[in-house]
Amino acid sequence: MQPSEARHWRNNRRLTVGLLAIWFVATFLVSGFARELQGITVLGFPLPFYMGAQGALLIYVLLVGYYAWRMGKLDAECAAGREDA
Repeated sequence: MQPSEARHWRNNRRLTVGLLAIWFVATFLVSGFARELQGITVLGFPLPFYMGAQGALLIYVLLVGYYAWRMGKLDAECAAGREDA
């Protein structure tokens, strides 16, 4: 495996782990600590209600969009690294 490919997969794993951590927080921690988070309001609604109604869905769409954008950049960098070799 070329150094550019190894760097590509390392960056890919790092990105995936980071986005999965955000997904985990938005999905499980907010609902798991719903009682404790009732005091926080977003747009006039309690945070757990907002996340259940639409907040989590917005986060998921943003995660997918960011992943696609960032992977496009990583793939272009890896392709440029192959052309140099």
